[in-house]
Amino acid sequence: MVIIIGAGLSGLLTAYRLQKQGIPYTVLEARSRIGGRIHTLYNEEQAPVEMGATWFGDYHTEVVSLLEELNISRFKQHMDATVFYEPVGSNGAQQIEIPPQAASYRIAGGTSALIDAIYNKLDSTNILLNQSVKSVQYVNNKALVLSKDTFEADAVILALPPKLWVSQIAFTPPLPSQLSQLALQTHTWMEDSIKVAITYPTPFWEAAQKPSTLFSNIGPVTEFYNHENVEKSKFALSGFINTSYKKLSDEERKKLVINQLVSVFGTSAQEYTAYHECVWSKESHTHVVSESPLFPHQNNGNPLFRESLWDDNLFISSSESAKNFPGYMDGAISSANETADKIIERLSS
Repeated sequence: MVIIIGAGLSGLLTAYRLQKQGIPYTVLEARSRIGGRIHTLYNEEQAPVEMGATWFGDYHTEVVSLLEELNISRFKQHMDATVFYEPVGSNGAQQIEIPPQAASYRIAGGTSALIDAIYNKLDSTNILLNQSVKSVQYVNNKALVLSKDTFEADAVILALPPKLWVSQIAFTPPLPSQLSQLALQTHTWMEDSIKVAITYPTPFWEAAQKPSTLFSNIGPVTEFYNHENVEKSKFALSGFINTSYKKLSDEERKKLVINQLVSVFGTSAQEYTAYHECVWSKESHTHVVSESPLFPHQNNGNPLFRESLWDDNLFISSSESAKNFPGYMDGAISSANETADKIIERLSS
C-alpha cells in the first residue's frame, strides 16, 4: 500500500501511474476538493475562470505529453499586439505595441479538466478528502500515517509543498535537519499570488476596438488578459493583483480593481456578470508564513528533494521538487512520473 499525501496534480498523477501497475494506493487530501493549486471555477452561463494554474508553453513538454495521453485539447492564449500600459506616475493608460510573444496555451475546458480527467480514471474510494495528516512514523519497516484514522503503508509520498509538510506534519524519526531547513526556505508556487477573474456578457473591448491586455505598475491589477473560453462564446478578463493588496478587505480590493478597469477600459468594465478572486496567502493548505522573506521559486528544484528517505519508504513529490521547471505544472508532472517510477521499481523488485 502506498499513501499519497496531497490530491493536487502531482499526487493524483502518481496515483494513476501506480494504479496502472496494479499497486494499491490511498490519497489523503486536507481540502474538501481535489486539485490543490489548480482550481477552475465553473458556471454554465459564464466562462470557466482560473484561480490557480493557467498557462503553459510548447517548451513544457511534460504538460503537452500528458494532455495528448489523456486526449485533452489546448488552445492559444489570446495576446494583443497592442496593449494597455500604466507606467509609474501615469496620468492614464497608454496603448503601446509589444514585441511578438512566444505562444502561450490554456487547457480547453479549464485547467481543472486535466485534474478531472485523471481523477475519473482512479478508484474514487481511494481518494479521501478532509484528511489533514498530523504525523508520519517509520516503525518496523512500515510507515504509519495519522490523519482522522491511522494508515499503514509500504511507502509514503509527500505530494505537497515542502514548506507545508515540514511545518504541519510531525515525522518520527525526525527528518534530516538539512532537509528540514531547506524545506522551510523553499518558496511555494502561488502562495503569494492574488488571482482575479471577471466575467462579462459580451467582449466589450472588441466592440470598442480596444486591447484586452493590460500591464500596470500602479495597481492593484498588475497584468490582465483575455480569458474567453475555447469556443469564444463566453467572456472574461483575468490576471493578477499586487500582493500588497491582500491587507484590504475583499470589498475594498474589488472596488479598487473595478475602478482601475473602468479607468482603462471605460464604463463597460463595470457591467460584469461575476467577480472572482483568490488570495492564496489565505489558503491554509497552500500558504505557510515564512520565517524570512523568500524570493520567487527560491530553492525550487533542489536535488535534496529527490532523495528518498527511511530506507526508500518516504518520497517527496511536488512541483517544487522537480528537476526541470520546478514551481510549474510541468514540474508537478515530471515529479509525479519520476516518483512513481521509483516506487514501481522498488515494489516490483
